[in-house]
Amino acid sequence: MGIGRAHAKAILLGEHAVVYGAPALALPIPQLTATASAGWSMPAGDVQGELSFTMTGSASRAVVTWASDGLRQLTHAFKERMGVTGTRHLDVILDGAIPLGRGLGSSAAHSRAIVLALADLFDRELDRSTAFELVQTAENVAHGRASGVDAMAVGAAAPLRFQAGQARDLTVGCEGLFILADSGTAGSTKEAVELLRSGFRREAGAQERFLGRATGLVDDAELALAEGDPERLGTRMTDYHELMRAAGLSTDRIDTMVEGALKAGSLGAKITGGGLGGCVLALTQPEQAREVARQLHEAGAVQTWVVPLRRLADHAH
Repeated sequence: MGIGRAHAKAILLGEHAVVYGAPALALPIPQLTATASAGWSMPAGDVQGELSFTMTGSASRAVVTWASDGLRQLTHAFKERMGVTGTRHLDVILDGAIPLGRGLGSSAAHSRAIVLALADLFDRELDRSTAFELVQTAENVAHGRASGVDAMAVGAAAPLRFQAGQARDLTVGCEGLFILADSGTAGSTKEAVELLRSGFRREAGAQERFLGRATGLVDDAELALAEGDPERLGTRMTDYHELMRAAGLSTDRIDTMVEGALKAGSLGAKITGGGLGGCVLALTQPEQAREVARQLHEAGAVQTWVVPLRRLADHAH
């Protein structure tokens, strides 16, 4: 039996721009995990091919069928890359606590957990770049052209800056808490990417303006994080939300949640992920956290998680 684990991620700033080669800042969300186990089994009579896939911790038969198609490709790529031969029937069980379609990197986390479980089962050494490439292969199938930030962040121990396939850990000099709030509505990365792209095609200079603004906000937020200036970091987050909203990538419910978090004393709040649904990320001081969470729920959040910045910073060192 092989076991593999990965976790969720949230984009702090840089959504969409990262696909065009601009930088993005990402946070690991260690509370939300995916665990895969892989082993050999005698297939039941009705099972076709050399792979069975079971998903627990999440409903929806449709997800299971889609995932098993992607999983077949991922398993094939793994075997080819690692020189694994033989056709014994493979049984993969995935236990996922990451809500799907919320911009939290569920597909990348699932793929990474499975790749690590296969490496464990077949006793193969998997270096960081090979793991990334295999997960990225699966991500490109799931989302069209994926930037790679999810594939990198779901295995990261600390907040990171990602640009054009390269990642490095961020310096964290701030205290504070992130509150991650699920709007209850799945977004669509593919749809959002296409919406933005058609906007860029319609209006001359729109792409350059968007990327320029996005890069400026990411760079300043990175500085604020390093210099221990949570107020400035929060302001940059809210500014990035405005950029996403102006591009048509937010929703009424997300906007209401952002407003609620700010009204409750949050230092900054924004949509996180591809957009058209998904989650809100709010930065707050511990004394405001309860009220921010309450306002987020009142504005429509179906669940919230607290991610302490300090804990993430400890992982960075």
